[in-house]
Amino acid sequence: MITTILRAGVPLFEGILNYFDKADCGFVAAYRKHDANDYFSIKQDYLTCPNIEARPLIVADPMLATGASLIEALKDLLTNGNPSQLHIVAAIASKQGVETIANAYPEAKIWIGALDENLTTKGYITPGLGDAGDLSYGEKLQR
Repeated sequence: MITTILRAGVPLFEGILNYFDKADCGFVAAYRKHDANDYFSIKQDYLTCPNIEARPLIVADPMLATGASLIEALKDLLTNGNPSQLHIVAAIASKQGVETIANAYPEAKIWIGALDENLTTKGYITPGLGDAGDLSYGEKLQR
């Protein structure tokens, strides 16, 4: 079972799906909702996935920054069963994001391409690469 957080995770998800081309798929729509003071909470609008009971679960999240959206996604995903294995795959992660996920899900195997030490005051990886969804699909409308 492979899943990702829309829209940013789709390119990484597709790359993983090239190797596990018969895998079932799941999707979560989650994003940062900023308030007037630029603090954010995670807004999750959508989840679809098959039963994951006793099956390996791979979650593709290209930029693991604070870990907040991944925590929210995993909470909902795990209502569909208890996976036999939990794998988190990220291109870039912050030290804080890895620690957050490791503390919340110690059974998870976390696979990352690069580890950046810091987050900005807005919770973005620095130096990082920018917004993964924007890099893949163009800037989104700001609401």
